[in-house]
Amino acid sequence: MAADADNDDDIGNGLRDIKGVQSFLPSEQMTREYIADTLKRHFRLYGYRPIETSILDFYDIAASKYAGGAEILKETYRLKDQGNRDLILRYELTFKLAKLIGMNPNLRMPFKRYEIGKVFRDGPTGTGRLREFTQCDVDVVGTASTLADAEIIALAFDIFRDFGIGVYIEVNSRNLMFGIFERLGIPERNRIDAALSLDKLLKIGESGVRKELLDKGISKDIIDGIFKILGEADSRKSNEEKLEYLESIANNSLAKTGVAELKEFFGFCASMHATGDLRLTPTLVRGLGYYTGIIYEVYLEKGKMKSTLAAGGRWDHMIKDFLKSDREYPATGITFGLDSIYAALQEKKASLPEAAARSVPVLLIIPVDTMEESLKILQQSRGIGISADILPGKKLTKALEYANSESIPYTMVVGKKELEIGSVKLRDMHTGREREISLSALKSSLTLLKDYGAHLGAES
Repeated sequence: MAADADNDDDIGNGLRDIKGVQSFLPSEQMTREYIADTLKRHFRLYGYRPIETSILDFYDIAASKYAGGAEILKETYRLKDQGNRDLILRYELTFKLAKLIGMNPNLRMPFKRYEIGKVFRDGPTGTGRLREFTQCDVDVVGTASTLADAEIIALAFDIFRDFGIGVYIEVNSRNLMFGIFERLGIPERNRIDAALSLDKLLKIGESGVRKELLDKGISKDIIDGIFKILGEADSRKSNEEKLEYLESIANNSLAKTGVAELKEFFGFCASMHATGDLRLTPTLVRGLGYYTGIIYEVYLEKGKMKSTLAAGGRWDHMIKDFLKSDREYPATGITFGLDSIYAALQEKKASLPEAAARSVPVLLIIPVDTMEESLKILQQSRGIGISADILPGKKLTKALEYANSESIPYTMVVGKKELEIGSVKLRDMHTGREREISLSALKSSLTLLKDYGAHLGAES
């Protein structure tokens, strides 16, 4: 059972966890590793290659305003080492990618990479918000085409379809949003603040957003104009109709850029058959410190969990600015939250492959005063790729009880009487069926177990 992330009371012996961190026992960790393995399989299918970056970094590098923004720095874990160096625990994987590219200037572009690793944030905790969590990132650097963004959407739909989780993806363009603000007369210095307030629409409602905007010095007439436009856009049924309407009311260069990139993006999505529930959402805001174009967030289609399962967007300027370089590094990417996906699977009770739902081993060997022969069989089993274990020193009934409690699907009893006639007993713990397996046919019989769930069936 996972440690309670919101409970730092000890259990009577002084042992306790920090709020926002978790530990997992094997039954849960098997599911988490299944999630990671599924993500990796899809990442590789789409041509992304793995990298690994360090958890520790220099604070002055990570604190660059191009490496995440001032807000995120408030939630970083900062420390001094024995050399009195000012260090930080990585709070995301994106700035680590920017640094990696800067230190390897000869990388061939476009560069497609994935990375799965722990990140740390000293922020408030809650459902879907932890202090130590695992990010699973894919990014492509070196292409400005919205085809890369559409490919990420196709990837996301494929992944969640594989998990058996229904999702919808909200999409917006920073250029379109800021073009609408320009059309309404919001000064450039106030646009990020206005966007951040609009992003809270679901959390605090229209009245709460209106109050925030007024407090930020935006006039009532402009606020009325914002909500009129949003209401009109929301009344349109399709993304194409929404985009057509927004194009008609905002014809400045910013808005035109946003409309053009979204049209191209939706076209690529259609061509790639990324035809899941994809919603143009003009209020969507994320990462305004470095996102430059199309942005997207993935949500659970139905359920109580409201946190994102994945999120990302285009960040064309971050690497160039981070490296203080004249070279352009257009980039886009998405982060999948392993912990959020795990929580969604728990909530939806999505069916997992049986191999992911159980713990290893597949086979438990039970020696009955036959340790030497049992060890030979154990190594033979492992040698052909079967996860196997041995349980010495227990009576047969206790050993079988152990196998049941650990959900081990097969046991093999190696007894003296059986060995005298050249056989062992193989039991299917699910059905209770036993088979006498001859030692001469042991290897071929064991091979059947490589496919978990195979019938004990015919002997070789």
